[in-house]
Parts: sequence; C-alpha cells; structure tokens
Amino acid sequence: MTFIRPCLLLKRYFGSKPNNPKICIVGAGPAGFYAAQHLIKKLKSCEVDIIEKLPVPFGLVRFGVAPDHPEVKNVINTFNKVGENPFVRFLGNVTLGRDVSLRDLQNAYHVVLLTYGAEKSKTLGIPGEHLANCVEARRIVGWYNGLPWDKNLKIDLSKEVVAIFGQGNVAIDVARILLSPVDELKKTDITQYALEALSMSKVKRVFLVGRRGPLQAAYTIKELREMLKLKTCSTIWRAEDFKGVADHIPHLARPKKRITELMLKSLNEPQTPKDKEFRPIFFRSPLSISGSESVEKVVMGINKLEGDNILEQKAVLTDGMEELNAGLIVPSIGYKSIQVDENIPFDGARGLVKNNNFRVNTGLYVSGWLGTGPTGVILTTMSNAFEVAENIIEDIQSEHLAEDAKGGIEDITPILALKNVQTVNWMGWEKINRHEQFEGNKLGKPREKVVDIEKMLAIASS
Repeated sequence: MTFIRPCLLLKRYFGSKPNNPKICIVGAGPAGFYAAQHLIKKLKSCEVDIIEKLPVPFGLVRFGVAPDHPEVKNVINTFNKVGENPFVRFLGNVTLGRDVSLRDLQNAYHVVLLTYGAEKSKTLGIPGEHLANCVEARRIVGWYNGLPWDKNLKIDLSKEVVAIFGQGNVAIDVARILLSPVDELKKTDITQYALEALSMSKVKRVFLVGRRGPLQAAYTIKELREMLKLKTCSTIWRAEDFKGVADHIPHLARPKKRITELMLKSLNEPQTPKDKEFRPIFFRSPLSISGSESVEKVVMGINKLEGDNILEQKAVLTDGMEELNAGLIVPSIGYKSIQVDENIPFDGARGLVKNNNFRVNTGLYVSGWLGTGPTGVILTTMSNAFEVAENIIEDIQSEHLAEDAKGGIEDITPILALKNVQTVNWMGWEKINRHEQFEGNKLGKPREKVVDIEKMLAIASS
C-alpha cells in the first residue's frame, strides 16, 4: 500500500507565511531546477515546490544525456544546491493529471510553472514502422539510461546493419553507443542490462541517414569529433554528398564553418579498415519499411534541395529510390510534448503549451521544451528558464499575484493522501542516490541506476 510519509507533511523549519509567494514547478528536469535556482536567488521570500512524476529528479540530465558524457552531468552539482535549499521542496512520484490536477495546483499556489518536457517521439509515418525492431531513438536512450518504462525494451542487436533516420545529437548518441567498445562503456553509468546486451551485439555498420545535406546536419562538432575518434570504428562518407560543399565554407558562420571543415577533412583522409563502420549518408528520406516478422529493409527516396538560403533549404523528393538492408531501424526525428491535463492550453499540432513569451495565463507559465519545442541544449534550457523566472518575478511584483493567501503544499498533501500516493522528498532521493552509487562501486561504475519504481519507493522510505 502506498502512503504519504508523516515527515513529508511537516512544514519547513522556517515556517510558511501566508503572504510568501508560493510557486509550484511541475517537472524536475533542467528547466525546472534552473527556474527554481533563479527564483530563490532573486525572490527572497518565495517558497518553491518541485513536483516530479518519477521518484528521482534531474529529468533529461539523468535519462537523456549519454552515459559516456559524465561532464555534461556535472550540472547536477548545481541542482543539488537548489534541492538542498530550505526554501525549495522536492516532491517525487507525483503525476500531474493523475495524482493532482492543474486546477488543484492553481488553487494551492500563486504561480504554477510547467516544465515537464517532451516525452514522446515524432514518427516517420511510413508503412512498416510498426514492425519489430523499428525502435524509436528516444526509447533506446531510455533503455541504456535506466528510464523505468524503457527497462524491458525489446531490441534485437543480432544483425550487422543499423539504419538511424535523423542527424541530430540524439541520433549520433545512439550510433556512438552502438559502436563504442564495451570496455569503455563499462566505466560509465550505463545500465548493466544494456551493457550485457551490447557486449553480445553483432552490430558492425550504422548508417546515419539525413533528408538534407551536410550543411544542414544538426549534430554538433563535439558529437562528430567523438565519432571520428572511436578506436574500433571507421567513419565512411559518400563523396557525392559533398559536391559543391567546400564552395560555401567562406560564407558560413564560425560554428557551421568548423563542423563543415571537419567533415571535409574526414572525407579526404585515408580510412584504415576497422572492425566497425559509421556511415553518414545524406539526401535520403525513408518511404517504407519491410520484413517478414522483423525489419529487414527500408526503401529510401532520393532528395534534392530547394531554396535560396543554403542552411534552410528544404528536401524535395525526386523520382529516384534506393534500398538499404538493415536489421534494426531507429527513427530519431525529434521529440514532442503531450497534454497531461485537460486544462492545459495545448497546441497539439506543434506539441507544446500555447504561450506568449512563456506566459500561458494569469499565474500559469511554461519553460523548456514544453514551451519551445525540443530544440537546443542544456545551456539553451538554462537561458530560457532564467527568462521565464524573470517573467514570474515581474508579474508577482507588478500584478500582485501573491496578494491572496494560498496553502501551497498544505493544500496538496490531503489530495495525495486520499489517493494513497507515496511521495519522495529530497532525503528520500538522497537514499536512492547513495544506494545507486554503492551498487555501482561494486561494478567499477559511478552508479548502477535503480530502474524499478517500486524499488525506488522502498529505498526512499527505508
């Protein structure tokens, strides 16, 4: 039976004042923590409660950043300081739209900030996408990063060829994990079950397929450099994809210029045959996937680019087609958010909350991918979260949002108690954290993530 732990019902040691601005942030990822950091720094008297549907915090940093990128996860040190602040309360295992409604939160808080991210994938929308071993990149990332609902992902790595459709950082992350030496991955916080599956993988060649050309590829230079440096993997480009690309280099902005020069340099370097191959290809769109019981082949249309702005040209199908045999197909064409509560003004076509400069309506705001769409990196999310926090501060001061008395968490805990929701506070998360580090130490890893929610709850309440 789930329950509210009595200690979680206690007020903060400093006491809650009726006129303190009470702010609820929905989502404990980077957008939520950065917003909380800015609010408690600039709005001294506010009380911030962060609710999260998982028992553990950090969202995309924990479940999205590749395990071989520990330096990116160092931002957790900043988030820890926020979570430990006496004016901030973490409340894990609470789902908006199931355990509490948006109306409940708006009745209890002066301000509600939605930052619950983008948890669904865009689909290719082509025949055969339903076949076994056509697996979304988002789910593969969740699988090797320990996202509870992806722990039992069915993925067959027994075939040599993988086709990934998409050329963003998520796509290249998946390619790198599939092609990396297992001995290197053993040192990371990758889940043990994923590590075991990868140790038996037969994958030899990964195609990274883009609709447009090299100048429009969305991966960053850091991600590309890592691929080029893989010890047991050759990077093989198609020379015809780069026809005329060098002519544009003098006119490119510095970031795009540097990555284009790196691609051309790699293209022109002699490749030493290695055990595995990374093969980026361009100007191709998937048209259909076929196979008897599992994916076996994808038919791709050949594209041409149209438009005056070289970086924003559109891919247009020609009459040409080609086939690629592949035993695993991975769509990686973007994420989208969902409407978790019927009272959230939501743009279903764009997959984000309707907003005007991140203001939704009086006292309701949105930040991160939920408000912008899935674009940018963690630094982009930080800037956005700070901007939204400034909007909140401005509105509290100019529109007197905090004039009415609000109960905050004291109004929410009875609702959770009636539904027998076991919540996890910051101390509970720290127990889970210590447990993961202890188990990881046994394996020579930074941590071994708990992937079962019931086990998380048991550890947190022990």
